[in-house]
Amino acid sequence: MFRNEAARMSQLEIKPVQSRREKKAFLEFPWKHYRNDPNWIPPLRTNQKELVGFKPHPFYDTADSQAFLAIRNDETVGRVLAIVNHAHNERYQERRGFFGFFESIDDQQVTNGLFDAVRRWLADRNIEQLRGPTNPSLNYECGLLIDGFDTPPTFMMTYNPPYYGRLLESYGFQKTQDMYAYIAHRDMLPTADPKLLFIIEEATRRFDVKLRSLDKSRFDEDVKMFLDIYNKSLVGTWGFVPLSDAEVKHMSKALRFLIVPELTTVAEVEGRPVGAVFVLLDYNPRIKQIDGRLFPFGFLRLLWNRKKIPRARVLSTNVIPEFHRWGLGLVLNAHMVPKGLAWGMEEAELSWILESNHLSRKTVERGGGKLTKTFRLYDYGPAEMQGKSIKTE
Repeated sequence: MFRNEAARMSQLEIKPVQSRREKKAFLEFPWKHYRNDPNWIPPLRTNQKELVGFKPHPFYDTADSQAFLAIRNDETVGRVLAIVNHAHNERYQERRGFFGFFESIDDQQVTNGLFDAVRRWLADRNIEQLRGPTNPSLNYECGLLIDGFDTPPTFMMTYNPPYYGRLLESYGFQKTQDMYAYIAHRDMLPTADPKLLFIIEEATRRFDVKLRSLDKSRFDEDVKMFLDIYNKSLVGTWGFVPLSDAEVKHMSKALRFLIVPELTTVAEVEGRPVGAVFVLLDYNPRIKQIDGRLFPFGFLRLLWNRKKIPRARVLSTNVIPEFHRWGLGLVLNAHMVPKGLAWGMEEAELSWILESNHLSRKTVERGGGKLTKTFRLYDYGPAEMQGKSIKTE
């Protein structure tokens, strides 16, 4: 028994991704890994290449990364990306690494090998703390799904097998923050707390709030305006790092094609934008149909006849700090309800909301939202490293 286990361990190889062939294996592993999982949604292939750093992406203007593969008997059995987000470390005065794009078969040895490699790579940079998963940061897909495996993910949300949490915790990772996804179905509207209506009316009257959709005639400017509000509104949020100017520009180009102006609202006070909310349609069923390929015709199939998409994700409701706690978020979301109903929307997912954001969680729950999925960010640091050494080559 021990001889067989030793032989099995010796067959496992953890390789830093360098060659074109290794990059291809890293990117394609999920298709093999999830081939029998009906809830898995493939990533958009071109977008994935950028986010892991295999093609230019502005996130990596201020970040370093190294991808690793776990290979056994010439077969890929796991992967992970080690990340140093310099913008995060400068903002929080930390020396912290991150990991993302983690996938593994249900094998503790594979997980241990991958994270030992990540920690060695970080240790060479004098970094001991580790957080994740972030793909590649909190401004993109992040968090490990730990509850709510019975349905597919909504657009730009993560998905993974139930055993991933066990693998990470067995390695020594500990929870640092949970994030929640709520579902708001059109049938839930009558159950909303009537006191919210008073807050909405009072906030609208007090600040003489003017509401409008994103302007099609200056759509690019309005998308950038929304992202600017996003950056300003989240300055006090746990773990938040503002998008760089280059990231805003890059993200604006992508969102231009995905945003439906009718499903957006901007709040203005005295002619100044102070808050915004936009809803992204749940493109995931269509992404599955095109198998993540936008070209040559997948892009057309993704965007064709969008009125037929009955589900959406409330991606972000943001209000600049000076108007926090004055009910403007409620005003924005209340204005979205008739828009969604007019579109024919059956339900929307509000995601994600940090567990530490008690005000938003309470408001969503009072509005009838139902908690359906929980995602977790994990930390691994010096306090957790006691008694556990990094394997050396």
